[in-house]
Amino acid sequence: MNRQRTRAAILASLALAGTVAVGACAASGGGTGTGNGTTPTSTTATTPGNLTSGAPTPSGPTSGWGPGMWSGDQGPGMMGGDGNSWAPGMMGSGMTGNWWLAGNGSQVRTLDQARERAGAFADRLGLQVGEVMHFTRNFYAQLETAGGRQATEVLVNPVDGAVQIEYGPAMMWNTAYGMHYGSQSEATVSASQARRHAQRWLRDRGTTLTAGDPESFPGYYTLHTLQSGKITGMLSVNATTGQVWYHSWHGDFIAMSGHG
Repeated sequence: MNRQRTRAAILASLALAGTVAVGACAASGGGTGTGNGTTPTSTTATTPGNLTSGAPTPSGPTSGWGPGMWSGDQGPGMMGGDGNSWAPGMMGSGMTGNWWLAGNGSQVRTLDQARERAGAFADRLGLQVGEVMHFTRNFYAQLETAGGRQATEVLVNPVDGAVQIEYGPAMMWNTAYGMHYGSQSEATVSASQARRHAQRWLRDRGTTLTAGDPESFPGYYTLHTLQSGKITGMLSVNATTGQVWYHSWHGDFIAMSGHG
């Protein structure tokens, strides 16, 4: 099956499962507009952020792991606004490897436990675990190549240790490990430009947050958001279009660890 047919089959399966607003989201490759449940881009107005916590108030998904997240009952959507979830095993053995690793039934409470689970997933892709972060709704981990280059981002479910490719940019913008793998889009946004895009996006939403140093992933950059120099969350910037996608699904930042 050629790449076009493979991608079409995957998008069709997603549509049948009711997990993604395929028309607007997949066609643009990112978070555009406010009516389809995706986080708006740098050109879309949103309500000013919550200055108490410092986080913007995006119109996209704001829930992390929750009841029915893996059953598809009433769990929060990956990026569509339909109330369903990115279902376990939907991708099976995807285009470039598994998109989801079933949980082992044990709760994940520490950064070391999250690193171990992320490592089990990384092994499937021939990758290794870099930075790991703990948020109130989930654990987040960056996966790297053996040479230390950023590859993709994953989430670890604290309830049972399930691991999946992260929502948003990692799924939709990543040109090596995402739905648009093999994209020929030229990266026209530099790291310094990505930071300026991110800072403008934050400023336009009335927050006092600042954008941290960009980390380059295939097709996009991810940056921490900072309040008085302390991490509060993160966002990503598309390396071709300059679109900004705030990671609204994490909750509050708790702690992080570097390379294991």
